[in-house]
Amino acid sequence: MSPLLAAPLFLVSLTVTLAAARLFARRLDRLGVRFGFPEALIGLLTAVAADGPNVSSALFALIKGAHDVGVGVLVGSNAFQLAAMIGGSALVAGAVRLAPETLLLEGFVGVVITVLASAVLLRWLTAAETAGLTAIVLAPYLVLVIGGGRLLERMHRRSQSPVARLARALHEHPGPDRGPDLASNPTHHLIALIILDIAVVIAGSAGMVQAALSLGSDWHVSHAVLGVLILAPLTSLPNAVTAIRLGRAGRGAALVGETFNSNSINLGAGVIAPSLFVTFAALSSVDKEQLGWLLAMTLVTIALLAHPRGMRRPGAVVLVVLYFAFAGGTLVG
Repeated sequence: MSPLLAAPLFLVSLTVTLAAARLFARRLDRLGVRFGFPEALIGLLTAVAADGPNVSSALFALIKGAHDVGVGVLVGSNAFQLAAMIGGSALVAGAVRLAPETLLLEGFVGVVITVLASAVLLRWLTAAETAGLTAIVLAPYLVLVIGGGRLLERMHRRSQSPVARLARALHEHPGPDRGPDLASNPTHHLIALIILDIAVVIAGSAGMVQAALSLGSDWHVSHAVLGVLILAPLTSLPNAVTAIRLGRAGRGAALVGETFNSNSINLGAGVIAPSLFVTFAALSSVDKEQLGWLLAMTLVTIALLAHPRGMRRPGAVVLVVLYFAFAGGTLVG
C-alpha cells in the first residue's frame, strides 16, 4: 500500500474508531445508570466499551503476524492508561479517592492479570495453566462485581467486617449529580446502536493497523515504536476521555475500576486468550523491560491511591513521569 493511500486510511480509521468507541462507552454508561448499576459494575462495562480499539488493534496485528506490534499496543496502552486515566484525572480534579476495600479488590485483580500475562509471554507458564489461573481469579471477581454486593450486604448488613465494607463499597451508586437517565432512546435502540458501534470499532481498528504497518515499513519505523508509542496511546484516547469525565464527577470507584479492568481486559483478551491458539514470538530484552516497568507502574499506582486522602496532584505527576520514562526507555531500546 502506498503512503499516499495508507496515510489517509490511517487518519480516517483512527477518527472513526475513536468516535465509535466514545459513543459505545457513553451508551453503556447510560444503560448502567438507567438500570441502577453500582459504580464497580459501571466501571467494568465502561472498560469493555472503551477498550475496543486497543484489543481490536492488537488482535488484528497478531493475525497479520506482527506479534511485537500487538503486544506493544497492549503493554504500551496499559502504561499510558495508568498515567492518563488515573494520573490525568487527579491532575484535573485535584484528587482521586475510593474506598480502600474497592482499591484492594481492583488492584489485586489488576496485578495478578499483569503477572499472568507476563508469565505466558515469558514462557514461564503454559497457555493452559495461565488461562486456568486467570479463570480462578476472574470468576469470583465477576461474581462480586455483578451481583455479590447485594448478597454480601444482606449477609452482613450491620457488620463492620472487611467483607461487609467491601460489599458496601461495591454497592456504591453514582452520586446525586448522576440522576436517572432521562434520555428518550428506548433501551432496545441503545443496544442496537451499541452493536453497531462494536462493528465500526472492529472495522476501523483493522484499517488503522493495516495502514500503520504499511507506513511503518515505508518510513522505517520500528515495530516497538509503532505499537508502544503510536498505536497504544492513540487507541487509548477513548478510555482517557471517559476516565477524566468520571474523575471530574468525583466517581473514583468507577474511574479506578475502569482503568484496572481496561488493563486486565487488554491482557486477558489480547494475550492470555490468544495464547491458547497461537505461540507468541520470543520477547526481546526491551519487551521484557517494558513488562517489568508496567508491573512497577501498576504497584506504584495502587500505593498512591492507598493514601488516606487518595491520589493527589503530586502523585499524579509521579505517574506521568514514570510513563515518560517508560516511553524514553522504549526509544532508547
